[in-house]
Amino acid sequence: MTHNPKPNGLVERIQAGDPRAVARAISLIEDGAEGAADLMKGIFPMTGRGIVVGITGAPGAGKSTLVDKLAALYRSRGNRVGIVAVDPSSPFSGGAILGDRIRMQTLGLDKGVFIRSMATRGNLGGLARATVDAISILDAAGYDRIIVETVGVGQDEVEIVKAADISVVVLVPGMGDDIQAIKAGIMEIGDVFVINKADRDGVYATEKEVEALLSLSARTDGWHPPIVKTVATENKGLEDLADAIDRYRDTQLNTEAPSERRGAIARWRILELLRERLLSRTLASDSASERLEQLSREVATRQRDPYSAVDEIIKIAR
Repeated sequence: MTHNPKPNGLVERIQAGDPRAVARAISLIEDGAEGAADLMKGIFPMTGRGIVVGITGAPGAGKSTLVDKLAALYRSRGNRVGIVAVDPSSPFSGGAILGDRIRMQTLGLDKGVFIRSMATRGNLGGLARATVDAISILDAAGYDRIIVETVGVGQDEVEIVKAADISVVVLVPGMGDDIQAIKAGIMEIGDVFVINKADRDGVYATEKEVEALLSLSARTDGWHPPIVKTVATENKGLEDLADAIDRYRDTQLNTEAPSERRGAIARWRILELLRERLLSRTLASDSASERLEQLSREVATRQRDPYSAVDEIIKIAR
């Protein structure tokens, strides 16, 4: 896509809350289209009003249902809701797409809800950056509650959830091994913990395990992450979850921690953009792309090491 999308007109339509303009803008930034950077420059001053709730946790924890019910609760309170479902593994894995199918039956017809799935595209990465840009677009369009749901618990998800105002980690009873597996990255960033499917056996044991893990690390902001029990399919515990999110938000408004968090996110966004821009510029010429293929074969057959291959590509790019 090489034509200029006339970002100024699009920015005005986004500010007016036009869902088609929002969808168009997200497609432009996802594709890295010409004019996407100008579009984001125009949108940035209009951001900072919405509350971004990141929801993550192991597959099978019932995140999609929880997101649906939380969105419905927010709608009943008069909020406009944006939902971004992120599937870093593959555009064909079905995670985010299946989530959309469920939502189309309930929330999809509601004009106060905007739903978008995002998956990795191309080989330059940028999923986390594109997701954060999509959040900014929804924020600028007046969606005051933006829920970001990630399918798994890998590095991409940790980066994406870091960019949320509030990080919610969803667990289910009897997943002790999973808690051990995910604690390194996710436990650190959780602001609220949810034990979903709390009508199952093993709720008490899971709660105690989470409490034990949380007791090992004191937070600099003085917040003690609450553990909320929900049965999303039956709408149980959703009010408690929404209240916990609001409580965290209110607490953070009265401390210096949010500015630190925002500073860290801003730094990360700059580095992501820089990384992406430098990488695409380095590989822009045909000679660099051709040389990359050749060097890849040489590294694969152990004729050359990857470090000297990178040195050579950088020389070509100069």
